[in-house]
Amino acid sequence: MTNKETVLKFYDEVFNNWDLSHIDEYMKDNYIQHNPTCEDGKAGFLAFADHFLAMKPHMDIVRIGEDNDMVYVFFKCTLENGMVNKVCDIYRLENGMLAEHWDVVEHDVGNITPRHTNGLF
Repeated sequence: MTNKETVLKFYDEVFNNWDLSHIDEYMKDNYIQHNPTCEDGKAGFLAFADHFLAMKPHMDIVRIGEDNDMVYVFFKCTLENGMVNKVCDIYRLENGMLAEHWDVVEHDVGNITPRHTNGLF
């Protein structure tokens, strides 16, 4: 499985199906986190995911790219309450497992009227 395929499967199982039961197949124990609201390690991700998955997110992937050990995912994240976030996640993989994560998030973009006709996504 390619790194891109691993990330796609991770998004489908974990984020879209709200299922953490296979996290050991995707993430290294010493997962490095660059999001300031999450702690390092798989345990830090699980603590974040416990809160995040309670909001019943759904990720619609707009673009995904792979460059060696790096995978970039640009997506629309819709929460159960209707809030829409625009997100770019960046992962570094080691031996087919998530090893490091960065992200850029624009919150609540569903309530913004763009000053152009290019669309938000």
